[in-house]
Amino acid sequence: MPRFGILSTHPPTPCGLATFSAALGAGLSSIGADVSVVRVADGSPSSSDSVIGELVNGSPASVAAASELLNQNDVALIQHEYGVYGGEDGDEVVDIIGGLRVPAIVIAHTIVKNPTPHQRSVLEEVVALAHRVVVMSEAAGQRLRRNFDVDRHKIVTIPHGATIPSNAAVHRPGRPTLLTWGLLGPGKGIERVIDVMPSLQHLHGRPRYLVAGQTHPKVRAAHGEAYRQARIDQARRAGVADAVCFDSGYRNVASLTTLAQSAAVVVLPYDSTDQVTSGVLVDAIASGRPVVATAFPHAQELLATGAGIVVDHDDRGALASALRRVMTEPRLAGAMAAEARRLAPTMAWSVVADAYLGLAHRALDERPALV
Repeated sequence: MPRFGILSTHPPTPCGLATFSAALGAGLSSIGADVSVVRVADGSPSSSDSVIGELVNGSPASVAAASELLNQNDVALIQHEYGVYGGEDGDEVVDIIGGLRVPAIVIAHTIVKNPTPHQRSVLEEVVALAHRVVVMSEAAGQRLRRNFDVDRHKIVTIPHGATIPSNAAVHRPGRPTLLTWGLLGPGKGIERVIDVMPSLQHLHGRPRYLVAGQTHPKVRAAHGEAYRQARIDQARRAGVADAVCFDSGYRNVASLTTLAQSAAVVVLPYDSTDQVTSGVLVDAIASGRPVVATAFPHAQELLATGAGIVVDHDDRGALASALRRVMTEPRLAGAMAAEARRLAPTMAWSVVADAYLGLAHRALDERPALV
């Protein structure tokens, strides 16, 4: 059983990358692998036993030390996101991978559609140094092959993992809930749903829209709670203040899963037309709930078989119609939920971890040809 060293942000850092790395590490541990983490420092201490060291961005000594800590394992899993590491566009990660003597499997969380020249060069260098690069959707793989000068044979698709609920039945409140969750800030598209809420208030039970999640730390540091307050003001002006709720409380995985299961429909109204990986989308499908999403690539791909409805970003009428249909057509909502439940097992963290284990074995088997 190979030993895995993971380089990433890690809890208690509040970001999707940290959540992903912790869940993947737990999935690997559950199938018997030894996992250690080199955590990107953010000023807060980690209580995890798996964290064996921290990377201090901007410190050449720390960059070299991170490579050596990862070299204590058989395989290094490098989480790649441009804004995580030090240097311009996070280019310090190139030096870390360059200092490895063990195979590096890079997990690419963002493939920019129109990268700057430097963003392009950073990712191309990362792929050149890596043994394999994991993308989490076919759309991401196609974009990486098409827009970057990389070795196509290195690209592997492994889905984003999800926690599969152990309980099938969850109480749903009498008032139907439209749910959006995740770190809050501009780009989430919350205003789209608030815009259409007045047209849904005549429906049975008067649906409510729940936005769950803390404001993104970087957004809060730069702008405070301005985005959240603007959306609260928008709901008040639209006359639906009593139908739009914001919950900034912290939820662990279990409570978030229960919340998702309690929703009539999960809404992903994101501004981005480029997003090729969405952990929230995967979690929504894993919860077995119907999804309505704007037409970003990962949503178009995962919802194509009927687990949800995709609407154009600028078509408020289509968004209102999709939400109305899910809440008033039980057969449609049931079919969408059933398709989500059919897809969910393929996304279980145990399945995803097993795929990484297989990839690690292949990397180690192929390594003699590389040295």
